[in-house]
Amino acid sequence: MKYKIRPAVVIIDVQNCFLSPGGSFDKLGYDISKYKKIVPVIQEVYQKAKSLKIPVFFSQALREKSGIDMIDKVHKILPETRRDRIEKLPICVSGSWDSEIIDVLQPKAEDYVVQKRRDSIFQDTEFEMWLKSFKIDTLIFIGIDTAVCVESSLRDGFNKGFDVILLSDATASLNDDFYQTTIKETKENFGLAIDSKKLFKNLKKISANRFLSEVN
Repeated sequence: MKYKIRPAVVIIDVQNCFLSPGGSFDKLGYDISKYKKIVPVIQEVYQKAKSLKIPVFFSQALREKSGIDMIDKVHKILPETRRDRIEKLPICVSGSWDSEIIDVLQPKAEDYVVQKRRDSIFQDTEFEMWLKSFKIDTLIFIGIDTAVCVESSLRDGFNKGFDVILLSDATASLNDDFYQTTIKETKENFGLAIDSKKLFKNLKKISANRFLSEVN
């Protein structure tokens, strides 16, 4: 099918906490190799977006040192894996190296960084207002973790009326089954889940930030 779209690329949580040796996830014993593997693809998507002058938004997960915004301050019922992670090590603390976006994907001056305290980039942030100011109607999601923050953001985007595209080769999950489930759910219930090469091969610029997409 052919779609006329005004897209933005949304890069979720490419931070030292999750992707860098010595980051919180590495210290907690998680295998971050799956995350690191997609970094070159994310770089390619970013450069392609810049060349086409597609707006780029980064999300940055943050937590305060005081713990005032920690999820266990709100929820009594939490999965043990999540509670255990919270209790072992504070992650993405505001102002720390851990919370910074990785060096090889540093936002440019014209990019936008959305600081978030929860899984979704939409939750209690200015993101939706910024999208409306650009008249964006389609969100291209990449980043980590596929089944947590990426999926939460994608679902919220869909339910707020945006068309959503998930680039399957530019997102990763620690759990392969969870990754596959998100891909299937996106295809069946929300939008498109395709690889980045297919998307950009079939994306034709019509005018400033207006594109014709021929993907399905």
